[in-house]
Amino acid sequence: MSRRNGLSALLAATLCAGCASGPPTIPAVASVDVDRFSGRWYVIAHIPSRPEREAWNAVETYAPPVDGVIATTFTFNKGGFDGPEKVMTPTGFVRETGNGAVWDMQFVWPIRAEYVIVDLDADYTRTIVGRSKRDYAWIMARTPTISDAHYRAALDKLVALGYSLENLRKVPQRWPDASPQ
Repeated sequence: MSRRNGLSALLAATLCAGCASGPPTIPAVASVDVDRFSGRWYVIAHIPSRPEREAWNAVETYAPPVDGVIATTFTFNKGGFDGPEKVMTPTGFVRETGNGAVWDMQFVWPIRAEYVIVDLDADYTRTIVGRSKRDYAWIMARTPTISDAHYRAALDKLVALGYSLENLRKVPQRWPDASPQ
């Protein structure tokens, strides 16, 4: 096999691995009403992906799903409250298995990243999203702040799920009009 064909095969295998959507190995909540989950979520803390490392005022917004597809908008200010606003628009896909708690997020076609709702309060006001790899996590709420007790409980939940908190970053939030949407 020529070097070019070998590289092409390796690239194809890598892309297909990114497309795989096997069952998560991190426990998801029993079920999620995705319509109710839709709306604005403030990122309270996260183990960030590369684009999120300097995120301030980070907000994830989900549109109600249409045929299992969720339009998503992630906005943040880069580097500070007055930093430039960045907007990302991945597409979420609710997996047929997982009772609404297991999604795939697609930032670039054809690669989809696992997105598992691992904690959600009964009022749909606080949530934790994780991944089987335990590489990224997001603690989110409908308000830009949560109580110290709720924050500590979220950290305890992440540790119980097998996460290291070494790279956890509390996201600075400052919103004059922070009414839930």
